[in-house]
Amino acid sequence: MPAWDLLLTDARIATMQRGAANYGTIEDGAIAITGGSVAWLGARVDLPDATAKETRSLSGHWVTPALIDCHTHLVFGGDRSAEFEQRLQGVSYEEIARSGGGILSTVHATRAASHDELFASAMRRLRLLAADGVATVEIKSGYGLDVENELKMLEVARNLGDTTELTVCTTLLAAHAVPPEFTANSDGYVDLICEQLIPAAAERRLADAVDAYCESFAFSPKQIAKVFQTAQSFSLPVKLHADQLSDGNGAALAARFNALSADHLEYTSREGVAAMGKSETAAVLLPGAFLTLNESRQPPVDELRSHGIPIAIATDCNPGTSPLCSIREAMALACRLFKLTPEECLAGVTREAALALGLDADRGTLETGKRADIAIWDIDHPRELSYWLGVRPLSGLLISGLGVSLT
Repeated sequence: MPAWDLLLTDARIATMQRGAANYGTIEDGAIAITGGSVAWLGARVDLPDATAKETRSLSGHWVTPALIDCHTHLVFGGDRSAEFEQRLQGVSYEEIARSGGGILSTVHATRAASHDELFASAMRRLRLLAADGVATVEIKSGYGLDVENELKMLEVARNLGDTTELTVCTTLLAAHAVPPEFTANSDGYVDLICEQLIPAAAERRLADAVDAYCESFAFSPKQIAKVFQTAQSFSLPVKLHADQLSDGNGAALAARFNALSADHLEYTSREGVAAMGKSETAAVLLPGAFLTLNESRQPPVDELRSHGIPIAIATDCNPGTSPLCSIREAMALACRLFKLTPEECLAGVTREAALALGLDADRGTLETGKRADIAIWDIDHPRELSYWLGVRPLSGLLISGLGVSLT
């Protein structure tokens, strides 16, 4: 007879398992947890004979996989609300970037901030995500743009994971913008990334992946290919900021390197989507940036669907283009701006987000053998998670079967 650590009963379970209809719902369900993983899951009437150290009734609450924010820039210094005001007055994001604003203004503030200052500000944002049901979060560098400060950002991100219950995945995004020291020599900066930064991050195990920004005022496909080739030589998977403001063939580039994800995708062509459809690259949609930049061209959602490309959703939390610290509000925006369904949105922050981080083998759905990362909700139906604005319906959060404080 099995002996479980924890048995949750009287739950309505949205398993979000791939291929299951209607959120993978199990009415009047139960979940058994042992050693931080799901040991049994199903209808309560089918519970096997077993004992549990603790049994807890959820009183009919809905349960989903804990949420995953698979694209954030959570560690940064400074504030860019002035640029927000500029954009409302008609100045484009590209104009701001070319005049020394944009990413570079955050670079100056991040370089000036200490490790402790970056940690404290990022922790506040991380706790907001946890209060929304997030148990796994990706954090990118990209505001240091030199060896010392890029590694500093990654160290802060690692420390956030080490001092909280959440899983923090770190991504080296040194190819985010050309730093002022290399204004007329972007190839030289790419060389620094490949010859110094990627090897240092890999040696110190500070990065789980490598990302880049493919735009005319950032990095070319040729430059990014060099970065990706170097990353893969160190066994680091890659991902790409692709086709956000123009069609730079970013989606096809991501697919060529079988990237974990291609993110943004507003200007991706049919050929780019087709290339992704032949790869294992997930799409990550970022409605917070779409809203903040007042964009009008939507990502090609119907074509992504028709090619069977997994669609994830993330906050893109950053100080310039997506000051968004709520994954649930990202879901709500994805419904309203991109016409995704509430079920697609929940899948986008659970199983598809796990896929976009290469973590789908152990999280993102509720099923036997996966981590017991579980969100408990005070709702009448999972569609409400994309419906309500400005409310906090999370009733409880378990990470590896253990309760997490939400304060």
